[in-house]
Formats: sequence, C-alpha cells, structure tokens
Amino acid sequence: MPGVRNTINTHTTANGLVIITEPMSGVQSAAIRWLTPAGAVFEDIHNLGTSSVCAEMLMRGAANLDSKAQADAFDHAGALRDISNSIRYMQLSASTIGKRIGETIPLLVDMIRTPMMANDSFAPSCELAMQAIASLADDPQQRTALAARVRHLPSPYGRDTLGTIAGVEALTHDALTSWWNAHAKPAGSVLSIAGDIDTQSVIEQIESLTSDWSGSVDQPEPTNEPSRGYAHIDDDSSQVQILVVHDGPCEGHADSMLEKLAVSVLSGGMSGRLFTEVREKRGLCYSVSASFRADKDRGIVSNYVGTTPERAQESLDVLMAEILRIGQGNVTDEELTRAKTGFKSRLIFSGESTSARAGAIGTDYLNLGRTRTLDEIIDQINAIELDELNAYLTRRAIGKPTIQTLGPDALTPPSV
Repeated sequence: MPGVRNTINTHTTANGLVIITEPMSGVQSAAIRWLTPAGAVFEDIHNLGTSSVCAEMLMRGAANLDSKAQADAFDHAGALRDISNSIRYMQLSASTIGKRIGETIPLLVDMIRTPMMANDSFAPSCELAMQAIASLADDPQQRTALAARVRHLPSPYGRDTLGTIAGVEALTHDALTSWWNAHAKPAGSVLSIAGDIDTQSVIEQIESLTSDWSGSVDQPEPTNEPSRGYAHIDDDSSQVQILVVHDGPCEGHADSMLEKLAVSVLSGGMSGRLFTEVREKRGLCYSVSASFRADKDRGIVSNYVGTTPERAQESLDVLMAEILRIGQGNVTDEELTRAKTGFKSRLIFSGESTSARAGAIGTDYLNLGRTRTLDEIIDQINAIELDELNAYLTRRAIGKPTIQTLGPDALTPPSV
C-alpha cells in the first residue's frame, strides 16, 4: 500500500501560500493540485460564468509562451495538465514523472501569476463556455441537480459553476482580466504535491518563484436563506428525474464519518438499500443512488432516482421512505461491515494514485485546517461501532429537504 506511512508536510510561505507535500514511496510519478480562491461564488451577479471562461483562458498561454508554446512546454516536461472551475476555487492540476517536477512547477506558477489572457482568445473562450451551458439541455440529470442546488444552498453557494448565457455574453475582456487579477492571490490558495518528490527542494523552488507575490482572498458569506421544498421542471420526456437533497454534517464535524457510512449503507452498490428496495424488489427505476459531499461549512446528501412517468410517484415515495427508515437507527452489523469494507477499499485504491493524494491532502487542509494520512482515516473507520452509528442516525437532523423533479408531470411530494 504505497503512501500509507508517508509523511505529510505543511508549509506556509511568508505571503500566505500554503504548500502541502507528501512524498510517496514506490511510485515514479508526481501530481500537483493548486486551489486558488476564484470560484463561481466570487462572480459578479451580472457576469455569471466568469470563472468558466477564465479556466479556458488560463490554458491559452502564460508569461512569454502563447497557447501552442505553452502546450509544447508541458509536453516537453512530460506533464499532463488540466484546469476547472468549482464553486469555491479554481483548480489547476498537473501530473508528470517525479524527476521532471522541477520543470513543471514554473509553468504552473506562470499560469496562475502571469496568464497571457490574449484578447484574441477571449471570444473563443466565451463561445466554449456558452456551448457548455447549452449542452445542459441534453443532460436532464444534471439540470435536475443544478435546480436542486440553487434551492437547497444559500446564495452564492448554490450557483451553477457554468454560469448563464446572459452572464457570459455580458462579460468583457477587461472585466475578466481584472477579476482574475483580484482573485489570484497567495493567501487563501493551497498548493499540494504528492508522489516521487523531495519536499525541501520543491518548497524552495516554489518560494523562489512566488516570493514577490502578495494579497489575500476570503470566501464570501452567505447572503440569503434557501427556499428548499418541492419544485418541478416540465420536460417532454419519457424519463423522470427525481432528486431528494437533505443536510448532513460538515467535513470537520465528528459525525462526518458516521454520515459517510450511513450513505454507504443506502448506496453501497447492488447490496445497498436503495438498489435493493427501489430497483430489485419493485422494479421501479433504471438508476438509483445516494451520495454525500461536505466542505468545512456544510454537508449535503443527494438521493437520486431515474425512472419512467408511470413509476415516478411510487419511486419518490419509496425513496423517501428509505431515507426516513434509516433514520430509525436500524443498520445491521452485516450492513456496517460491508460499508466499512467498501469505504476502505476505495480509500486504499485512491491512496495508490499520486493525483488522488494531491487532491485529498489539499482538500483536507481547506476543510479541516490540517491533513490526514490514510492510516488515520482507516483507524477512524475501524473505530466506529454499530451502536454508535445507529445512535447517530436516531439523532440525525436532515433539515428541510429539497425535492426536485424533472419530467412531463409534477409529483406529489411526501410529507416529511
């Protein structure tokens, strides 16, 4: 199990940039994840989609390298790169072989600090962003999830990271450049590196490239209470999308691991309760699942069913019944053992990936203010007893749920 006993180092530079490193034995690759506070929550309400356009622009040249020269430089370093916008952060990632990490780091620093932002790249970047928004018309499940998110989370945290057509059309090149310059700051950013690396040399190189960089960005405060409840999107389709979203603990809460195991009992593959009750026993749907996502401020559990109009109402009723049934604290020893085994298997597999570890330690720091080794997480899972999990489920507060459906007819939401 490469990486289980590796040492994680957290270093904060004089300008506030947090650098997290995890040398991993038995691997030859290295991966970088750079999280910059420039997500969709920071966008002007009139320019929703700014971060989506910006992510494309950052891939089109930096410093003295135009788009082609930049791509050639990454290829020469044997590095694969990617960038995406999320709700809180712009996420820049790269992977290469460990001995070429020193060639890759300066290229990434240039992308963050001195992107070219060429004027002739602006229109094509906007066009790609609008195409991504338009593509949602062909993805009813994603449309349902976005509609639920807007109503379940407080503004601006319920935003769609793709933005809106009107927001992108209203964006100007100058506004985009100013927006990036205002948010690409060291304090508030986290740079994590895992794999075949030397911690000291990596830190020294990054510090030498960023020592004259300054500024900070704080995450915005929520501005309103979400509406939640039931809503329906009319769609002339032979399928119905059903999503029930409810609250869960934040990532740093002591109950977070208990919630993860509870969701694994509900949706742990074909042996999970939802698959068994909704699909296998009743044949109500073609897809059913549950997932849990949490950050340092909040957690949400999403329960999904994809079905037909004829079976939609019963599918929603059974889905809600299973959500409420597990709240009675009736998980069996067999279910808990299976949930633990699946959780640890996924964890160990991810621990063998340098990219997954770079992402995990960076996210840990943002959510917890510290990092965890795989051993620590596995020990936490092993320590949970059946009585503890069931006691949590009986006191668990799911808040006011959000029920979102999409299809030809509205449904009758169950009372909660």
